[in-house]
Amino acid sequence: MRYRKISGSFIFTLTGNPLKNGIIVVDHEGMIVDIIDTGGDLTESEGVEHYSGILCPGFVNTHCHLELSHLKGKIAEQLHLPEFLRQIMLLRNEDEEFQELAAKQADRFMWQSGIVAVGDIANSSIMLGIKEESLVFYHTLIECFGFLPARAPRVIEYAEFVSRLYEASGLKSSIVPHAPYSVSDELFDLLAEEAKKEKSILSIHHQESAEEDKMFADKSGNLIKHYSDNLKLDADFWTSTGKSSTNTILEKIPAESTLLLVHNTFLGEEDLNLIKERRSSQNTFFVTCPNANLYIENRLPDYQLLIDSGFPVCIGTDSLASNHTLSLLEEMKVINENISEISLNGLLEWACINGARALGIDDWAGSFEIGKKPGINLITGADMKTMKFTSKSKVKKIQ
Repeated sequence: MRYRKISGSFIFTLTGNPLKNGIIVVDHEGMIVDIIDTGGDLTESEGVEHYSGILCPGFVNTHCHLELSHLKGKIAEQLHLPEFLRQIMLLRNEDEEFQELAAKQADRFMWQSGIVAVGDIANSSIMLGIKEESLVFYHTLIECFGFLPARAPRVIEYAEFVSRLYEASGLKSSIVPHAPYSVSDELFDLLAEEAKKEKSILSIHHQESAEEDKMFADKSGNLIKHYSDNLKLDADFWTSTGKSSTNTILEKIPAESTLLLVHNTFLGEEDLNLIKERRSSQNTFFVTCPNANLYIENRLPDYQLLIDSGFPVCIGTDSLASNHTLSLLEEMKVINENISEISLNGLLEWACINGARALGIDDWAGSFEIGKKPGINLITGADMKTMKFTSKSKVKKIQ
């Protein structure tokens, strides 16, 4: 059997310290059969490919909306969440052929930019064919909206139908809530039953806007107005809880379910303490999408708060409706620019192994370990003295 020996200036295995001039040996299928620590002294060896730069495992994009790819450049920046949601509602129903073409291009770009797996939000089965043919692994998170209690049975029935289509195609999926403000108590109950039964991964847009807490605190703000003004729904029945959105939803989500809390742009210490009290760091993941947060709210999460929380952090790109590119490296650059406390090894853990654990695929993805097939990315243009990404940093998939 022919093996490929790949070396780099630094290899970030994400299981220990980076290896200077180490060697990864892979078979013809990309499975790692050996990892060699040369102690930094790489002598000339026949068949070794040496790259100047950083080698790391394939990236895991833990939050994306592939089916919104056709909205790239169509929504203005910094509209804030309620108006952004209105624009999505107005623009998302495009010609199906155009939607599929844009999504295919986005899927191909992600693979070429070193992404090997995606946690992808879906509201229908329209992306199913693309995912069947893709080189990227997808765990599809079938998203449920249902502000009106009476709609709950119909919403869950449709989501189960879409889930069966994915199951029939051999693709992974879960049925998940959209956000605290868009899911009725009745629908949350049905989603909790489904999650317990299927032992499935849950994902929810969380603390993405300051409007969330206004709505739950005293039924004020622009999110509750979104229902009456934009969706033309009668929101008179809805009563505020007098608590934060985080405090409101935590009791509705099964403690045993894996939970991805996505965005966390407005997460504060008080709500973080509630999460610590009620959730385990073994099955609860914070997912950050920095470029989308800047695009919509012009604000980033408190990254130091997330780092100090003890909970694993993952990275997502969100959609091309709220981002200029689906590049995980570009997301890492933004984080790197805004918080100096995180090491390059820590940042790559966010982009690789934490996402793999969140999606339950760390048996093959997320780190360089013998027996895994995580893919190999080459990152060039980093500052090797400070171990930071720069504006010139680029990624190339080499395995």
